[in-house]
Amino acid sequence: MVSSRAANRLALVLISAALLLVPAVVGDFDAYQIALYLLLGIVTQGVALCWGNVGFLCLGQAVFFGLGAYLSGTLLRAAMQQPVMLALLPLCLLLPAAIAYLLARAVFGRKVDNGPFFSLITLALAMLASLLANRFSGLTGGFNGMVDIPDLPGTDRYATLYYVIAVVSIGSTWIFCRLLRSPLGILWSALEQNEERLQFFGFDTGRLKAIAFAIGAAASGLAGLLYAPHQGIVTPSAIGIGMSTQFVIWAAIGGRRSPVGALAATVIIGLVSASLRDRYPFWEALMALIFIAAVLWFPQGLSGAVAPWLRWPARWVRPSTSLTEQQAPALSSGAPSGGDAVPHLQLQDVHVRRGAVRILDGLALESRTRGICCVIGPNGAGKTSMFNAMSGRLTADRGEIWFNSQSIARSPAWRVAQLRIGRKFQIPSVFPGLCVRHNLLIALWANRLSPRDYLRSAPLGWHSAFGKRLLSRLPLLQQRPELAAGSLSQGARQMLEFAMVALMEPRLMLLDEPCAGLSPAETQQLMEVVRWSVDHLGASALLIEHDMSALEAIGGHVFVLHQGQLLAQGALAQIKASPEVRKVYLGGRK
Repeated sequence: MVSSRAANRLALVLISAALLLVPAVVGDFDAYQIALYLLLGIVTQGVALCWGNVGFLCLGQAVFFGLGAYLSGTLLRAAMQQPVMLALLPLCLLLPAAIAYLLARAVFGRKVDNGPFFSLITLALAMLASLLANRFSGLTGGFNGMVDIPDLPGTDRYATLYYVIAVVSIGSTWIFCRLLRSPLGILWSALEQNEERLQFFGFDTGRLKAIAFAIGAAASGLAGLLYAPHQGIVTPSAIGIGMSTQFVIWAAIGGRRSPVGALAATVIIGLVSASLRDRYPFWEALMALIFIAAVLWFPQGLSGAVAPWLRWPARWVRPSTSLTEQQAPALSSGAPSGGDAVPHLQLQDVHVRRGAVRILDGLALESRTRGICCVIGPNGAGKTSMFNAMSGRLTADRGEIWFNSQSIARSPAWRVAQLRIGRKFQIPSVFPGLCVRHNLLIALWANRLSPRDYLRSAPLGWHSAFGKRLLSRLPLLQQRPELAAGSLSQGARQMLEFAMVALMEPRLMLLDEPCAGLSPAETQQLMEVVRWSVDHLGASALLIEHDMSALEAIGGHVFVLHQGQLLAQGALAQIKASPEVRKVYLGGRK
């Protein structure tokens, strides 16, 4: 079966050829109109990148488009007297990108679920920008706009500028497609599907979102740079809510996940709207119906509907080169190496409250050993909450948590993971829309990707000696590596998530009932892999378990929690003989 990647490549080739032939086929005036919508399509691609591939929606993308246009118009007019001002044209891209990055870092740096809040902020930003554009007429021309903008040097807006815009739109489409195929694009997809899981692999998701938003803003600024000389005028409508809304509509109709679809839909819908505007008084209502129909019946947009028709001819497009397997680099210096150091975990007087409920109430616990230690206790004892506090999911109100002498009590999850603390959840947490191979690759990239690796194809072929030995013990994950993780059985997802945690090569594993929902045979298989992984890595593991037969098979040190405090600890025989434990905890067997 030909991949959608090949179909996208064929679509890009066909669109590129068509765009370069437009002036010869339709004439200069129609080419001038098409060039306008190509510029707007570049902005739409930025909206589609953030909305469909990263998971947050900007309702004020026109701010960056209009800012680039006003800057371009100002610099081109100034260059008529001082040509050196042309050297400042890159500011049309760089300034919107910088503003977008700082805004996204400010919003997403605090919480992982600020998407709706972010959309409202960008909507308010568009309202403010439109107001300022109308108010400061000395800079922007006010309601009448900035006029008398000269041509871009070396071009004519009704002839040769079209080819510049066509080449830029083709280039932007290729760049967006290339980004989505890179490790950065795969991480964006993972973020959109399960942001919290990605943080537990040590990736700062706020920074990943900010990078995506900055790239979209830079593309919008580039479109604005060319829009000013193309139109010869920039009005406040280019920076307001109305234009921003159109970008969202075009992205939805074309396909939020497809740069090719976003560009094509903008040109097609734009030309159709321009035609209807002169003929029908209610053309806006028709456009609204088309938008509603696209959302209801074509959730992947026009690109999703057309993609199956392109897969058969895409067989004749040059196939992508196979990835070269290579050894993954060593863990980054920011992740302390194991060596002969024994992992040391210490919790001291840890308090966590939610409202009037004390989740952890002065919890004190210390582990300085390799191997598996079990954590038991009745429901509500605070076992998972302790893991949440240690892994950055919960912030301790009081007390301290140290791992290898570093305080982690109030660190975000991604910083904790960078110390090589791996977390597995009771309900398996994977990236359901990504294939098994990409799920495993993301885990392998943890604490290994350098800044330049995010854009290279080499990390897509990385492997590790430990990873190969680990997966040889989990043949179910090797049978169909291209299968979507969300289609796996419960047992396979549990094994996949543990394999992902182990591929991080953590010094400390936090395993929350890793065998929940598994059959006895699957439980035995997974526990053997857990023991082998912990021993091979020389790591320490805390394992929450309720089944006494499993505890007997695991052995090792046991911690008993009750009401957010440490009730008892020691060997299992000592725990079973403890009168205090018997009062609060009853163990069962499968």
